[in-house]
Amino acid sequence: MPIAPSEVKWIDERTLSPWDWLYLPALWEGLSTTVRHMFSKKVTIEFPEQRPSVPPHYKGVHRLNRDEQGRVRCVACYLCATACPAHCIDIVAAPSPWPDREKYPELFVIDELRCIYCGMCEEACPVDAIELTTLYDLTGFSREEMLFDKEKLLAVYDYTVNKGTDAIRTLRGTLGPASEILEQQSAPLPNT
Repeated sequence: MPIAPSEVKWIDERTLSPWDWLYLPALWEGLSTTVRHMFSKKVTIEFPEQRPSVPPHYKGVHRLNRDEQGRVRCVACYLCATACPAHCIDIVAAPSPWPDREKYPELFVIDELRCIYCGMCEEACPVDAIELTTLYDLTGFSREEMLFDKEKLLAVYDYTVNKGTDAIRTLRGTLGPASEILEQQSAPLPNT
């Protein structure tokens, strides 16, 4: 259905005055913005020396969680790879050598350069095997270094557990970790 002619608003092109032809108002506006920013509060941090504080729900580098026996928790159900909108997760399943599950991932690879860090893989996982951590300084010299295989993802798990920087989503409760934080923040103050 075309737009009605009564809804169309035509705008005439503004004519420039001789003052505008000299670009002095635009130059003055640009210089005043520059001077204003020179004397305003600085928000930039010097990254390698100063580390930013990330919120507890920050979604950074992936990790594969281990179970109580130190094995990979993944059961190779492919739900994370299916839910991933960037198609950056590749899994090859194999029969499990352990009696408590049918399969385990023989190969588990995440392309960290292709990932959009949406957390859909984490939400889709029924056994909480994959998780996004609060690590943000992800670097590599080649594309191959940014392909995180199962061993590298388990090493990220070991690193975050040893460092004590587990994501807030790791703490499971009856209603989930977000509800526990809200309950703590909205707790009534004691009567004084």
